[in-house]
Amino acid sequence: MTPTRRSLIAAGAALPLAASAAAAQRGATSNAARFSLGFAPHEGSFKSRGGLLEQIAFAADQGFRAWEDNEAKARPVVQQEAMAKALQQRGMAMGVFVASMPRWSEFRPIFGSDDGAEREAFLADVRASIEVAKRLNTQRATVVTGFLDPRVPVEIQTARVIDLMRRAGDIVAPSGLVLVMEPLNTRVNHPHVYMQSWSAGYAVARGVNSPGIKILADCYHEQIQSGNLINSLGTCWDEIGYIQFGDNPGRNEPGTGEINYANVVRWLREKRYAGVIGMEHGNAREGRAGEERLIAAYRAIDRVAGEEA
Repeated sequence: MTPTRRSLIAAGAALPLAASAAAAQRGATSNAARFSLGFAPHEGSFKSRGGLLEQIAFAADQGFRAWEDNEAKARPVVQQEAMAKALQQRGMAMGVFVASMPRWSEFRPIFGSDDGAEREAFLADVRASIEVAKRLNTQRATVVTGFLDPRVPVEIQTARVIDLMRRAGDIVAPSGLVLVMEPLNTRVNHPHVYMQSWSAGYAVARGVNSPGIKILADCYHEQIQSGNLINSLGTCWDEIGYIQFGDNPGRNEPGTGEINYANVVRWLREKRYAGVIGMEHGNAREGRAGEERLIAAYRAIDRVAGEEA
């Protein structure tokens, strides 16, 4: 997710991909045309091709310009460094990693309560993520704003979340890292989460008013929870710092569900979005046939962007 105050953030989001394109010209080889947009696979997208580094190499050979890894923070430092080196050598940008992982099965943390221990633990995770981001050469990290406390009015919880994210924004500001808050659906995947829509993220981001706090616009979650994707993108655009794709139902590649990703891509092209687009989904089919289908799906929507650029 990215831009604005409109062109400012758009330009900022473009920097990692522009740098990676230059790196690619300095020597990385590829057997396929590079995608015009920054689609980012993840470990598992091409699991038939080998381990993490082999999958990065394969993705680069298919023309992908970026990579995403939710689990990167938990990896050993030596593996983080190896991944960053592989991406740099192949001219690929790094997208998000998760800065502070929720305890999903416990429905924790709860940032809207009056217990400060979980808030302090979250801020400690944010501080630790700065060095991880530097190591991975990325400027985006995902955060989840916790779960709802049924005993506390939502308005009070919102105020407390804003206060917490303002503190987090102050922590990351000197480093240039941007924390992107991910709204999640409650209908299928994540019951009881606090932030359930892009509009809720927009309210918090506006309240925080920090360049270090933006929204992660995951189209899969928003389609389930609210729909109206393109209009919602337009309404929240000034506070969007990163974008993820995934079709619904099924959370697989574009073309396997109800979302018209060709139109979403067309809209992003009109906005001159130049940041990373995380492929935050699975493959509809197993094995190499499924991987080829994944690549073809992104070729199809990228072609829409390229033909109308």
